[in-house]
Amino acid sequence: MFIHLLHLGRVPYAEGLAIQQRVIAARKANLIGDTLLLLEHPPVLTLGRNATRANILASDDLLARKGVELHVVNRGGDVTYHGPGQLVGYPIVDLRGDLPGKKGPHLGPVDFVRLLEEALIRTCGDFGVMAQRICKRTGVWTLAGGSIAEKKIAAIGVHVSQGVTSHGFAVNVTTDLRDFEWIVPCGISDRTVTSLELEADPTRLAPTMQNAAHATARNLGRVFERQMLWCESLDALLASEVPLQTQPVR
Repeated sequence: MFIHLLHLGRVPYAEGLAIQQRVIAARKANLIGDTLLLLEHPPVLTLGRNATRANILASDDLLARKGVELHVVNRGGDVTYHGPGQLVGYPIVDLRGDLPGKKGPHLGPVDFVRLLEEALIRTCGDFGVMAQRICKRTGVWTLAGGSIAEKKIAAIGVHVSQGVTSHGFAVNVTTDLRDFEWIVPCGISDRTVTSLELEADPTRLAPTMQNAAHATARNLGRVFERQMLWCESLDALLASEVPLQTQPVR
């Protein structure tokens, strides 16, 4: 069993969404296997199904001057920010497949999110960052210590249609955290955000986008108990001979 891995680099949000839709359609038609898209976006705000415009603090004029796009999407969650230095992952997975913890005909969406959180917690650990889940606050958080409250380092919001997942997670790697001042991240006003760059142990893995992408793919493969197969391009992924044109990610 495997998961295709396609690293797209930095692409505009609308383009990334269009690519995601093509992969989702192919997965629903069972033309390809489960797939992880890794990418980075220019500055953009996305509003999930539970979002309220009140959680966007910046004015329309400011966002326009900064060149920040605004997209309403069908994932769960509130408003979130994507931008340079943030690793975004779109796992497109058929929940009816052979997945860890599946007890019925399909893995539940909440259980799927828990698996994503586990993979990202392990990824943070690769950089020497101790991370955790917090009850009723989806995502990955640093540990609290003394007078310092936990901080959010990765956001998660997914959508499920016909048993296939879309959207996914965003890990702050070298993100300019000042951009989060434009919003109330995920509608949570009593906690702040942080990044691997700020929290990483300098004696461990360097918090670069490349290292974060490799660590995330590796840990997602371990948690989902799948081999990760690197794919060279979207066209190669969507071609019928994809398994012959891929190679394992080590």
